[in-house]
Amino acid sequence: MKIRIKRVYEPPAKADGLRILVDRLWPRGLSKQNAKIDHWFRDIAPSGRLRKWFTHDPAKWDEFRKRYARELDGDPEAVAGLRRLLSKHRATLLFAAKDTEHNNAAVLRDYLARRRPVKKAG
Repeated sequence: MKIRIKRVYEPPAKADGLRILVDRLWPRGLSKQNAKIDHWFRDIAPSGRLRKWFTHDPAKWDEFRKRYARELDGDPEAVAGLRRLLSKHRATLLFAAKDTEHNNAAVLRDYLARRRPVKKAG
């Protein structure tokens, strides 16, 4: 599955497919009507504590990626719900951060690409 990421403030495009917001907080200054969000997965976003620690400081990027991946490992239901949606639709993960390289959507995209779901024996 190819997962795209995009700033939520960029205009919606047909190529986006489903538009999935993956931030815990609603983007500042953006109305729900203009955002054109199909799904909001706020529970899959980094915890408030991790987000506040990171403060989008590129010097903390590697550690942020590790900590966020641990949080994702700890919430397999949220990850599985997002995977189900992504397996059925073309989709774009949306984020509000100004930094298009160092943001939670980039970590989440890479996490989903690297970690394949565990199949239950049965």
